[in-house]
Amino acid sequence: MAKSLKREQKNKREENWLHRRVHWRSAAIALTIVTIAGVLILNRGITIIISSDQYPTYASMPIKEIVRGDATKKQVIFTFDGGDGVQSADKIMTVLAEHKVTGTFFLTGKFVEKNPILVRKMALSGNEIFNHTYDHPHLPELSAEEIGRELAMMDQTTERVSRYIPRKYFRAPYGDRDQRVLAAAQAAGYESIYWTVDARDWQEPEGETDASVKARILSTLAPGNIYLMHIGDNITGNILDSVFTEIEKRGYKIVSLTQGL
Repeated sequence: MAKSLKREQKNKREENWLHRRVHWRSAAIALTIVTIAGVLILNRGITIIISSDQYPTYASMPIKEIVRGDATKKQVIFTFDGGDGVQSADKIMTVLAEHKVTGTFFLTGKFVEKNPILVRKMALSGNEIFNHTYDHPHLPELSAEEIGRELAMMDQTTERVSRYIPRKYFRAPYGDRDQRVLAAAQAAGYESIYWTVDARDWQEPEGETDASVKARILSTLAPGNIYLMHIGDNITGNILDSVFTEIEKRGYKIVSLTQGL
C-alpha cells in the first residue's frame, strides 16, 4: 500500500513537471511565430527566448538586449569603447564639453588601470561609464562564472580608481555574444547594450577614412540610433566635432545612454 502511494505521488510529480515543460515550450513556440530565429524584436531592444534543452538554468528567463534608444524622440546616442589606446581621448572630451553632451563610455578594467587620470576626468565631468569587461575576452569562450567575474572585476576596478559606481550595463567585447553569454550576464545583474550603427572607426588600418566614417554616420541618422565609436583610433577625434555639428544642424539632440533610453 505504501509503495503504491509513493508510486502515485511520483507519477503526479512527473505529470506536473511535464505539464510545465509543455506549457513553456508552447509559449516559446507561440512567440517564435512572431520572431526571427527565436528573437523577438522590441521597440528598444531584443528579447531572446532561451531553449530549455540547451540552457536549462536560464529556461524561463527572457533576455533583453538594447540595440537602440527611444525612437519617438529626435535624438541619438554616441558611445565610445575603450580597451587599448587613447589616441582620440582628449579630443572626445573637448568635443563633449563644447557641445554640452554627456558622454557614454564602455571601458575595460585594464583600460581604467592604465588611464586612471583620464577615467577620473570622465567621471568628474559627469559622463557615464559602463562595463566592457575587465580584459576584453571573447565571452562565448568563458563559463558563466568567468563571465560574471569579468564584469564584477571591471566595476570594482572603476570604483577603486575613480569612486564612480557604474550602472549595470555592459557591452560584449567585439560584439561577441550569444544567448548563453547574455543569460549569464543577466543572471549576474547586467543588461547588454549593443549598437544600431557601427561607425567602423576601428577599421582605419583596413582603409576606413575620416570621410567614409563620417558619411556612414550621417547617412544612417535616425531617431534612437546608438552609434559605436572608439577611443583608441584617430578617426573619432578627427571627425567628432564636425559630426556633432552636422547632426545638431539637422535638428537632433545628442544624448547619453541613460538619457536616450
